[in-house]
Amino acid sequence: MRFEQGDYERETVFADDPVEMAERWEKAGATRLHVVDLDGARDGKPQNEDVIRRVIEAASVAVQVGGGVREVSAIERYVKAGADRVAIGTAAVKDQTTLVNAVSLFRERIIVGVDARDGMVATEGWRETSEVRALDFVGQLSEFGVRRVFYTDISRDGMLGGPNFPAIQEVVEHAAGLPSPMAVIASGGVSAVEHVERLRLIGVEGVIIGTALYTGALDIGDALAAAKS
Repeated sequence: MRFEQGDYERETVFADDPVEMAERWEKAGATRLHVVDLDGARDGKPQNEDVIRRVIEAASVAVQVGGGVREVSAIERYVKAGADRVAIGTAAVKDQTTLVNAVSLFRERIIVGVDARDGMVATEGWRETSEVRALDFVGQLSEFGVRRVFYTDISRDGMLGGPNFPAIQEVVEHAAGLPSPMAVIASGGVSAVEHVERLRLIGVEGVIIGTALYTGALDIGDALAAAKS
């Protein structure tokens, strides 16, 4: 399932079996899978743990998981299930104690989602917009020991119109210039080989691609080749 611009009323279901889709992308060459519990993101707690566990068990590549992860106990369950990384978003903005504990316990297995709407960090499954600037948030995360973030411009997500390159470049440069630099993964709107190539040149560590793969707008093999060229 995918949303457009984070709108839960604008959803598209591409397949009924997440495990089958995970196996499809792995066979196509994916070296890492990004799995999001969208119901969990909306409700504030994991809602599809059993399905995600099955995805992790079926995959022989690294799996990073997110969506509704607001407590250390949820992170621990996913890590024990075999998740390579666990993503947190709202908790990183609203609950610094959870963030600090998560980083202390799981270190680089924690990845924080910086989801931005008009340059401000969005929370609660993208339904609320905070008063925290995305760049300021990135700086705060570095101070807390976070080593990796993925940045999403919500207005571009699911729209196949291309990423917000200026915003991503600003985040990458800001993260690289911090006392404790962080890696940045780009997300949202990636739908062409040229997008992947340009993001590589900007300096992102990786790119998350969703809708474009499901619709066939972008071939995963072409995307992987562009990322390595």
